[in-house]
Amino acid sequence: MPLAPPITDLEQLKNHPAVARLMNWNSDAVTGVKFDREEMTIYVGRDHIRKACILLKEDPACPFNFLSDVTCVDLYPSEPRFEVIYHLLSIPNKERVRLKVRLNSASPAVESLTPVWPGANYFEREVFDLFGVRFTGHPYLRRILMPEDWEGHPLRKDYPVEGYR
Repeated sequence: MPLAPPITDLEQLKNHPAVARLMNWNSDAVTGVKFDREEMTIYVGRDHIRKACILLKEDPACPFNFLSDVTCVDLYPSEPRFEVIYHLLSIPNKERVRLKVRLNSASPAVESLTPVWPGANYFEREVFDLFGVRFTGHPYLRRILMPEDWEGHPLRKDYPVEGYR
């Protein structure tokens, strides 16, 4: 059976509970959407990510009450270079949604979600350590996998394969 093409038209997806909640709150916060293979991705502006997560967490219609992962993708040499990806789960509704924030290479920084979900602490430290993305307002942002004196961020695409010498 062939796969259905992805839907990226906001008008077609505005009835999805998470998209509707964010659009009703602030339509400028949603910069794009994608529904592909039964998975919803919502692109959120970096200035709105914390508030968007609070809204989705506390909304009784679609309570995305669990942050299952925070990760990052380096799209080098494209700009914006980084995408920070948040995987949310609504345990009562058994539904998932993915939030993405695009960051340029000049200032790869976004608000920390540790005040919203304390479990974001280690995920954000890992993204900081391996990609160099800063999380403003993080209570203890320092390396978690690499030694403190390590130079660079090993999962960036411009990082030398054998490290700096």
